[in-house]
Amino acid sequence: MKLGPGIARTKLPQGFFVSGINSGVRKYRPDLGVITSDYPMTAAGVFTQNEAKAACVHWSKGLLPSNDIKVVITNSGQANAATGAEGVFNNKQMAKSCAEVFECDAQQVLTASTGMIGVQLSIDLITKAMPELRARLTDSAEPFANAILTTDLVPKTVSTAIKLSQGEVVLTGIAKGSGMIHPNMATMLGYLMSDVKLNIYEAQTYLKNAVDESFNMISVDGDTSTNDSAFLLCNGASGVELVTDEDKTIFSQTLIEVCQLLAKAIARDGEGATKLIEIKLTGAADKKLAKQAARGLTMSPLIKSAVHGEDSNWGRILARLGAEGVPAEDLSKMILKMQGEIIFENGAPAAFDRDKLRSLLRSDTVFVDIELPHPDKNIDVMAWGCDLSKKYVEINAEYST
Repeated sequence: MKLGPGIARTKLPQGFFVSGINSGVRKYRPDLGVITSDYPMTAAGVFTQNEAKAACVHWSKGLLPSNDIKVVITNSGQANAATGAEGVFNNKQMAKSCAEVFECDAQQVLTASTGMIGVQLSIDLITKAMPELRARLTDSAEPFANAILTTDLVPKTVSTAIKLSQGEVVLTGIAKGSGMIHPNMATMLGYLMSDVKLNIYEAQTYLKNAVDESFNMISVDGDTSTNDSAFLLCNGASGVELVTDEDKTIFSQTLIEVCQLLAKAIARDGEGATKLIEIKLTGAADKKLAKQAARGLTMSPLIKSAVHGEDSNWGRILARLGAEGVPAEDLSKMILKMQGEIIFENGAPAAFDRDKLRSLLRSDTVFVDIELPHPDKNIDVMAWGCDLSKKYVEINAEYST
């Protein structure tokens, strides 16, 4: 299983088609994309918990889960969030015009938007582009992956075959995200497609579980977007169902792995980022606290700045873990590693070669391992973030100008 960038073509499951075009909203890159299927899609969704939800979130959330979705339409450049009644109307118009071209009902069309908050959809341009969107359908993921980008530097796609008891299915994921990334289900959008046959209960359960272990464990800047959406779309074209417990375990785990690859790609592509930070926390007594603590480390501007400066400042990590509520007794028995080197144990700093560690921290991936003293609980969590660079400040200081 490999991440898409660097691969010439990412395979879609059978029966799925996508396209991506420039509608005129953006000057230099595609800004409108669509996913459709020859067969009705069973669809599930997980959405932002931000109270300031975009019009597309309200629309799609109201339609899901469903076993009769035909199209997912996504525009980039205009978030259509905090745009009032006009924004709600324009989102509905986007769904209706898409439905007309793809010969279905508007209630079979999911919508997603990404871009600047407070900007209305250029609905006339979007509507006018719908016929071209259908005319350019392809079975390669890349056109859609490129059409949904905003400040992202690279598209994010992954595809894998899954062998089940009744046969083989394909699972393909596409995601975008770079800034305003702190999902709680930034601007983060995720699309998972498979030709497996699922019912709506299975789809919703598997998606929520996968999102909790992947997208909900990344943070670029600690800000949860108004538009976060993740969809699982299954068209059953393979005829393969999950009939055994092993089938269910294999599919669920593969879905998590695909989502984690996409989540890491989003964190690595964080605005201005030069390093991916991977947190592994084991031996905690409580999983909720473990996830909170691990993710808290990815949010800390002090830790993110230290990683950018290749500084092994373990005190910042210890302080953040304590602030997140990790008990003092656990911290006193904690083993803390960076790049595999022990830097704190038995309640005190360990002796380590600072020059060697600084050299190791020059890598584009920084691993932080936290071992707490309850291995019998079998609680392991992962979280991902990125460093904080001057470029991040430059990008966001000028974002709306």
